[in-house]
Amino acid sequence: MLNHFRRNCLLGSLALLMGAGTMAQTPPWPSKPVKFINSFPPGGPSDILARAVGEVLQKQFNHPFVVENRAGAAGNVGADVVAKSSGDGHTLLWGIDTTHTINPHIYKTMPFKEADLKPLVVISSSGLLLGVHPSTGLKTAKDFLQAARDRSLNFSSGGNGSPGHLWVNMSNISAATRLVHVPYRGNSPAVMAVVSGEVDGGTLATPGMLPQVKAGRITPLAVTSRKRSRLAPDVPTVAEAGFKDLESEVLYVVMAPGSTPEALMQAMSKNITEALARPELQTRLNDLDMAYEGLTGSAAVQRLNKLSDHYGRVIRATGMKVD
Repeated sequence: MLNHFRRNCLLGSLALLMGAGTMAQTPPWPSKPVKFINSFPPGGPSDILARAVGEVLQKQFNHPFVVENRAGAAGNVGADVVAKSSGDGHTLLWGIDTTHTINPHIYKTMPFKEADLKPLVVISSSGLLLGVHPSTGLKTAKDFLQAARDRSLNFSSGGNGSPGHLWVNMSNISAATRLVHVPYRGNSPAVMAVVSGEVDGGTLATPGMLPQVKAGRITPLAVTSRKRSRLAPDVPTVAEAGFKDLESEVLYVVMAPGSTPEALMQAMSKNITEALARPELQTRLNDLDMAYEGLTGSAAVQRLNKLSDHYGRVIRATGMKVD
């Protein structure tokens, strides 16, 4: 009996030592430069936000936080870089929800599996601004919808599979419009296409549209969010214009490689959300027309899965595909 007791104590002690050794093997974060892979071109909302958060974390940890833009394939190019990276917390994806909520429904094949990436933080949500070139003569959302039923209108987006692309399809199905989708490489060139009159209009990120609205180069018609934009309080929502089915939102997210240990996920999400809670970053979110969410763990997963289910139904109804 005594030998049996001693043996059990020895085994228990070994187990504790092994557990402590495993915990000790989890390296501190960060231990070297951190790379934020942004899946869209420079100058867009996710790029601006990544750089702002990186500046705060760099001062806090005295390690470089570098933003690297890897645009292409509606965010799949950048997402694939992170999906194939080491799960040591030093390569993270900064982008929008579409790589998980839209792309799997519209691409025949994806370069990575869903399990290859997992959400670290759902930072915020934002609507889009529906705007047209002044030469169209359209002044309201109702004017636009009537005109878009009578004739074809060219509408720009930030690329195939982008929120603006999805919105064009939603409008054609729900409102019987005849919008023709014209993809560009990012939000900024899509906005400039509206300004130049190369296209009739676009449904794009509000911060990129507003300077052109204030300059009189774009006529604002509606926002796709459930509430009016704090940046454009005089512009009605699509629901107020009588077209609630055209509500749409974008989630700004941070993702980590699927191999990242849970303890490291928790540590990183804690540091990022604490940085985002700082007054200067909350002000930056407001300036970018983003409603802060700060969801982590299972709450972040559920938020993305719910949106993916919704978009999946819309995409199947529209037949929207990308070759």
